[in-house]
Amino acid sequence: MMAGSRSLLAMFAHPDDETFRCGGTLALLSQRGVAVHLLTATRGEAGAPGDPPLCAASELAAVREQELRCACAALSIEPPELLDYRDGTLGTVDEEEGAAHVLAAISRIRPQVLLTWPPDGISGHPDHLAVSRWSTRAFQTAANMGPYALAALYHLAIPRSVAVALGLRQLQAIPDEDLTLAVDVMAAWDRKMAAIRCHRTQAGESPILRAPEEQQRLFLGKEHFTRAASRPTHDIMLGLKEVR
Repeated sequence: MMAGSRSLLAMFAHPDDETFRCGGTLALLSQRGVAVHLLTATRGEAGAPGDPPLCAASELAAVREQELRCACAALSIEPPELLDYRDGTLGTVDEEEGAAHVLAAISRIRPQVLLTWPPDGISGHPDHLAVSRWSTRAFQTAANMGPYALAALYHLAIPRSVAVALGLRQLQAIPDEDLTLAVDVMAAWDRKMAAIRCHRTQAGESPILRAPEEQQRLFLGKEHFTRAASRPTHDIMLGLKEVR
């Protein structure tokens, strides 16, 4: 593929989903000439307004949208596209309706790769589970339609070795041997941390940001993925070398 034609669509539920588990990879892909697009289903208004509060609860949706735009700029990816769903309600949205939003973005952007949460959402958050289902359904539809260029569906992942080392018993980790892709993002560390700092209202919600630097680098310095589905002749994420 020509560098200018390469693109990725990331589909997530909330502002900050794009940064913590895959922000470094998105930044590296952008640096390599990949057009990285982001579709975010909610504005995160059910989250925390900060501790101490940085805004009123009624202002949180607008504040978190600006935090999201700040993070995308820090990662050098395309400005986000937001849907108008309320935070915490995605599990009640008809799956066909949700998938239609993802499919519309696929038809417009024509990405080679779709990236989203795994079926368990890693944390089990119902909104994460919902966008994973929407994305799977959209991928299956797009893969069967000739005009679409979509080649592979990837999921975020937490390797069991990292979860054990950091005592992350609340997260759904997978065996290390089941990983498809591990990306060392230290070359994008400054950009990833700048994006994390954009999400000011959520800083107190992530214990890893209060951990020693060594633990932060273990959790945030390498990002992991599994390839959930692909067309037969496409099995790598836009030039990143897979583990297997």
